[in-house]
Amino acid sequence: MVVTDLRIRKMAAADHETVGAVGFAAWAASDAFEDSYLDPDVIARVRHEFAIFPEETKGEIFVAERDETIVGWGARENQSNYVSDLWVHPDHQGNGVGRALLLHLCELMAAEGLATARLDTHAGNEGAIRLYERCGFTIIWRGREFSKSMGVSLEKVHLEKRLADR
Repeated sequence: MVVTDLRIRKMAAADHETVGAVGFAAWAASDAFEDSYLDPDVIARVRHEFAIFPEETKGEIFVAERDETIVGWGARENQSNYVSDLWVHPDHQGNGVGRALLLHLCELMAAEGLATARLDTHAGNEGAIRLYERCGFTIIWRGREFSKSMGVSLEKVHLEKRLADR
């Protein structure tokens, strides 16, 4: 799907609050919930992590705007070939926003000469996994990992995409 009315740009300081709100809304609307997601302490922890992430990240955050409204965002953090976050507001999911952000991040990585792009997600996040696979990612690992942001163990999948032949 080609999204012609979507603009992707680097996040600005003025975007921090909106980016956190979009991320939390996307997380809260996810179909990948485990029982731990219903714990009020986990919900409060996740909301707080989304609120502070835009200001505290050491990586890059790119926002997707439609009509000057932030509808999604993606981030690279910790390693240059790692997509740490990809969140689309529930009202805009299924409209090519996630795909545009993910492909933008992959294009940046390829332009930097990186051979692969990596990401991970909750193993039950079927919609996201379908998106990642349609964008050329394959699952390379499945298992349980501790989520620092949530403070719980989750079933996760790690995915990878070859960007360039070396």
